[in-house]
Amino acid sequence: MRKNRCSSTRKLAVLFLVLALCISACSSSSDVPGSGNGTTSTTESTGSTPDLGEETSPDDPGGLGSDATPGVHDDLVVFGQSAAFTGPARDLGDGMRLGIAAAFEEVNRTGGVHGRRLELISYDDAYEPEAAIDNTQQLINSGDVFALIGAVGTPTSRSAVPVATAADIPYIAPFTGAAFLRDPQQTNVINLRASYNQETEEMVERFVSELGIDRIGVMYQDDSFGRAGYNGARAALERRGMEAVSVGLYPRNTTAVKTGLLDLKQGDPEGVIVIGAYQPVAWFIRWAREMGMDAVFVTISFVGSNALAQELGPDGAGVLTTQVVPFPTDADVPVVASYLDALEAYNPNGVPGFVSLEGYLAGRLAIAGLQSCGATVDRGCFSERFASSEPIDIDGFMLSYGDQDNQGSDQVFWSIIDENGEYRPLDALTEMPR
Repeated sequence: MRKNRCSSTRKLAVLFLVLALCISACSSSSDVPGSGNGTTSTTESTGSTPDLGEETSPDDPGGLGSDATPGVHDDLVVFGQSAAFTGPARDLGDGMRLGIAAAFEEVNRTGGVHGRRLELISYDDAYEPEAAIDNTQQLINSGDVFALIGAVGTPTSRSAVPVATAADIPYIAPFTGAAFLRDPQQTNVINLRASYNQETEEMVERFVSELGIDRIGVMYQDDSFGRAGYNGARAALERRGMEAVSVGLYPRNTTAVKTGLLDLKQGDPEGVIVIGAYQPVAWFIRWAREMGMDAVFVTISFVGSNALAQELGPDGAGVLTTQVVPFPTDADVPVVASYLDALEAYNPNGVPGFVSLEGYLAGRLAIAGLQSCGATVDRGCFSERFASSEPIDIDGFMLSYGDQDNQGSDQVFWSIIDENGEYRPLDALTEMPR
């Protein structure tokens, strides 16, 4: 009887041990970066990642040596990107990635930068802040990313920048004009484009001085991006002793614009500043015109111009957009000619656009930083280039930084959708059909 009891006890002990081992294995699996976070990883073919597997050790997980800079190899520099590749803002992420990859491939064809090829690793955050945090942590924790580049959006950048700052990793050319990224204290952030404050100042100034419009309304996305644009528009109005006649808003990543449109319509605005991404903005403009609003609509550069024109079709005629890069098909502009050549070589089916041109400039900006370092590349020398007041000339597109200035360009351009549903440049609002 006693032997039977001992046998049963041993069987139970073995059973508990097996269960404990299973639980431990499952827990370890769930801790693997990238498992179950809903993000998608894609790697642009702008270089080949070296096989580090046989060279690594527990004391040197990256296989680069204890004093090496993450992401910098003898023949390669790796950049990471978290951006929207699914969801309503996916064309923005696709455009930025296309332009950066074209710039990287362009320099790779000539041997790279000081003998190092450039590679871009891109993760999808679907324009959601939580996913942007996860992606940024994964890219940094991989130990093989030199810098982050081409993020898309204000809410995603607001969430990701503290993670990048804590890791002291450069955050290059985010596709946003938010004011908080232009704070001189953000020393690891390197902005390319003009700010939303500069864009909205241009909008209000041109409405008032060229079109005589003083009844101005604002429609914006209800998040940090929309509020950044709205605050810029409100400040521009206040400088002229004015205020918005009406304001509407809508939730991010939706096309639920009708309530905001009804609020906006109450003020009967003659001009409307629209701060949002292309899909909800298209819905808003189409519904506004359906309801008989005869206002001039101007959208901020983040909208994604090519995608907006495609979404609106013939309903887009007369819609204005401020831009922060030159017109992307004007080959008479030297940097645009370079961009068009690089795009054709990298992806002959790629359609030129404002977003991919900005991505190309972002890639060229990163290349300029690497070139300044010489053969020995680290994050310190890279960042020092953007604390210098010496201008950066990207085929005539001039960028100026300084000790208290982390924004390279202050230029704002104008464009309009014509009757054929295509964008064309615009020098003065008095030229637009009314």
